[in-house]
Amino acid sequence: MIPDETEIERPQNPHGDAGSGDTRAKTVFIKSYGCQMNVYDSQRMADSLAPTGYVETSNPDEADLVILNTCHIREKAAEKVYSEIGRLRVARDERRRQGGDLKIAVAGCVAQAEGQEILRRAPAVDLVVGPQAYHRLPDLLAKADGTSKPVDTDFPVEDKFSILPPPRRDKTLARGPSAFVTVQEGCDKFCTFCVVPYTRGAETSRPVAAIVAEVERLAEAGVREISLLGQNVNAYHGEGPDGRAWTLGQLVHRLARIEPVVRLRYTTSHPRDMDDTLIEAHRDLPALMPFLHLPVQSGSDRILDVMNRKHTAAEYLKLIEKIRHVRPDMAFSSDFIVGFPGETDADFEATLRLIEEVTYVSAYSFKYSPRPGTPGAGMTDQVDEAVKAARLARLQALTEGQQKTFNQASIGRTMDVLFDRKGKRPGQIAGRTPYLQAVQIEADDSLIGTVAPVEITATGAWSLHGVLAGADLREAVA
Repeated sequence: MIPDETEIERPQNPHGDAGSGDTRAKTVFIKSYGCQMNVYDSQRMADSLAPTGYVETSNPDEADLVILNTCHIREKAAEKVYSEIGRLRVARDERRRQGGDLKIAVAGCVAQAEGQEILRRAPAVDLVVGPQAYHRLPDLLAKADGTSKPVDTDFPVEDKFSILPPPRRDKTLARGPSAFVTVQEGCDKFCTFCVVPYTRGAETSRPVAAIVAEVERLAEAGVREISLLGQNVNAYHGEGPDGRAWTLGQLVHRLARIEPVVRLRYTTSHPRDMDDTLIEAHRDLPALMPFLHLPVQSGSDRILDVMNRKHTAAEYLKLIEKIRHVRPDMAFSSDFIVGFPGETDADFEATLRLIEEVTYVSAYSFKYSPRPGTPGAGMTDQVDEAVKAARLARLQALTEGQQKTFNQASIGRTMDVLFDRKGKRPGQIAGRTPYLQAVQIEADDSLIGTVAPVEITATGAWSLHGVLAGADLREAVA
């Protein structure tokens, strides 16, 4: 959510450079692709630009600066960025014919991976900044004067989180009662399909004290739910107040003491880093939600080995059983890649059997997409696209059926819902269950930002419907 643009004084020359001494309001539109960490990064980029006079807008047509915060996980995601740049170039040219201007920046993982190649393919771009350098965005923007087009894809020595200004309280309030907090970046696993180690770098973790301070600021501004982010979040090993490396399990125990935060989540996890302290935290902490995204990618041991996942299907299933033993109401989501090089029909059937055994409440599934520079891209036994498409359709039919069954089983249950926004219709508000199911009810807007029990009465195509449980609304967790 953003400030009402009708209340912002528009500058006579709205396209002045940041840092030029022009303190009149300029607007920035940031479009995020891919994971939740990009959403968090986009928010922090907006925070870093605020002192230079930029305010956010939800309308790219009125923006003085457009930042594309990109994802490089799949080929189509990268190509979408270049298509968007083409549209922005047309808009910029029209703006210039009218005497104005528009700056275009590319950030994120495509920026990190392709750097100068972006400027070659898309000369309309004014600057390129990687995910480890976006704290330098104001300085880069000041240097982007048309003749100079800075590219910063370094992995700087300084800690960007210690340099970035904290968001203003009003900005936090406008973003709603749920917030992302990055606690870990990078990955050391080097799965053969993945570009993350090359675009985000080695695994690094923020100190516990810095994370606690950020969460306390968010809580003071009314945030009720914190989602901890990391490319491999359960590999967290940040310095604790005792000078030792803390696990994610220790960190969530500390964060659970911060009021009024009542919900904690974390994503994305690797099965190899799911240690006992974290599993036991699910048993001991009511604030830690009973929903876990635990990617497996394949149910075939042969394919898992070629992917360099370093776990077997049996080990993954044993981990699922161990987690459910301490938290019987735990539900899972996962990632799946179909058509990885060399995948046979038998390998694919093994994946379907694993899905049937676990029973997921949601899943993210994709056809394998070779990413340049990864070992998988150089493998010779690539799977035919038609075969990939057929396998993906079968897998998605299975996981979507499981999700529908889970949602239908929610009818008649009473679940706590965190209300975070208005509904689509007047008099309606919407929120999320502990399992991230969208819920809509008829109720007053004053409940937004609170947790209240809701009896689920029906399921729709994309959400659940319900009514407040009990007549005394004072029981809502305020």
